Amino acid sequence: MTAIQERLFAQQDAEYAAFQRPLMPTVGEEAFIGVRTPALRSLAKELRGTAEAEAFLRTLPHVYFEENQLHAFLIALEKDFDTALALTGAFLPYVDNWATCDQLTPKAFRKNRAALGGKVNEWITSEHEYTVRFAIKMLMDHFLDDAFSSEVLETVTAVRREKYYIRMMQAWFFATALAKQYEATIPFLEQNRLDLWVHNKTIQKAVESFRITPEQKAYLKTLRRKSERR
Repeated sequence: MTAIQERLFAQQDAEYAAFQRPLMPTVGEEAFIGVRTPALRSLAKELRGTAEAEAFLRTLPHVYFEENQLHAFLIALEKDFDTALALTGAFLPYVDNWATCDQLTPKAFRKNRAALGGKVNEWITSEHEYTVRFAIKMLMDHFLDDAFSSEVLETVTAVRREKYYIRMMQAWFFATALAKQYEATIPFLEQNRLDLWVHNKTIQKAVESFRITPEQKAYLKTLRRKSERR
């Protein structure tokens, strides 16, 4: 057992591990130690910049879910854009669940959206489910505000994959786009541009959002589809 694994097991909560397992069915049951997220974030801050952290980041794949979480939190703390990008690219092929994917949020990515956009276009064509999910999440996090253009909507629309966690992220993306860029986004629903499942899940998420107005919610409900229109 490595020194980091020993530190993780020292904070083990078996009941929490049992709680986590059904939430992430793509991860083997034996991979959960049961360490809570605040403790993992604290450990990442403690290890940040140390030789131990550098060695840990080079050691892939990991054995435990919590090691992957710790890996994601260490990348998130990296301040240099190029380093964060390289670490992310090396780690993505080993991400095997939605939680690690969604909690991989490198702060340095805010510094160079142009370069990030280029990598996102590469990641979004990957065969790996969570790399594609991550790419869509980066578009949602970084390209729906001041860096917005309608091209980002087209990019996510063009993703046609049957993987559940990709499609859920597409719906989350479009629900967020409706909240932030309603006028540009609503035609994608009005014109049935989205896959049927993604279309209806987008409406569900948008209707549940406090960022969508009551009038917008009422209209979105009229756009629900029961079957593909010919």
